[in-house]
Amino acid sequence: MCLAVPGQIIELLDDGQARVDFTGVRRTVSVVFTPEAEPGDWVLIHVGFALATIDEDEAKATLDLLGEAIAAELAV
Repeated sequence: MCLAVPGQIIELLDDGQARVDFTGVRRTVSVVFTPEAEPGDWVLIHVGFALATIDEDEAKATLDLLGEAIAAELAV
């Protein structure tokens, strides 16, 4: 199973890279597949690559579901 996690672009860097915030954790990822992405945009990240831009509502809904899944796993 593959999982893409939403993150918000904080800044664009050189060479097709960007700093992305994942609910407080910041990482550098490749944005070569999403050249239209700008700071403030939400993107889906899989293994260090932004695969698609998404709207904020979709990003927050996905993050909520991931949080529920983690909470349910920890409760077991």
